[in-house]
Amino acid sequence: MYDYHIVVVDDNRAVLQSLKLVLEDVFSKVTTLPHPHGLPSVLSTGKVDVVLLDMNFSAQNLDGQEGLNWLKYIKERPNAPAVVMITAFGDISLAVNTMKVGAEDFITKPWDNDELVEKLLGAIEKRNLKRIESEKVSEADQLIERYETTRQMTLDELEKKHILEVVEECDGNLTDVAKRLGIGRQKLYDRLKKYGLMA
Repeated sequence: MYDYHIVVVDDNRAVLQSLKLVLEDVFSKVTTLPHPHGLPSVLSTGKVDVVLLDMNFSAQNLDGQEGLNWLKYIKERPNAPAVVMITAFGDISLAVNTMKVGAEDFITKPWDNDELVEKLLGAIEKRNLKRIESEKVSEADQLIERYETTRQMTLDELEKKHILEVVEECDGNLTDVAKRLGIGRQKLYDRLKKYGLMA
């Protein structure tokens, strides 16, 4: 069993019950919703790994727009879960289009249990890889920004910045700071006074 929380959204109660029976053996937590109106509350915990989302929720609208709107809503949230769309066979082209909006995958009804589980786990893995990639890009951007800022600093500004960082790392212990900087305490005091860091 995988320590994942899955939310299944489908307006057909029989489908919900069938999916719950299948998924309870795979996921540690399975939440079923007969309508996506319950999604904001469930997603607010930030602890949902994947949503299995139907495309249509009313007999009047069978164009998949409801599912698409809810997909957009899910993907705009911070820490967004993976989303796999579940749809009738005739809606495949629409389901493919949802992947352009952000769905990780789709599956058709009637589904094959093994394929369903494989796609859900694959979607979670894909989402996790995207998240790691995004974090690495963010870290790289921060490093570039720091480098650009440092490049524009004068020698005195660089020295002051470095001393402040070492003081913080040494919790203000000036003996340790002097050792880390490789200078005597008196020279350290002189530098601290020069930069207005010491009365």
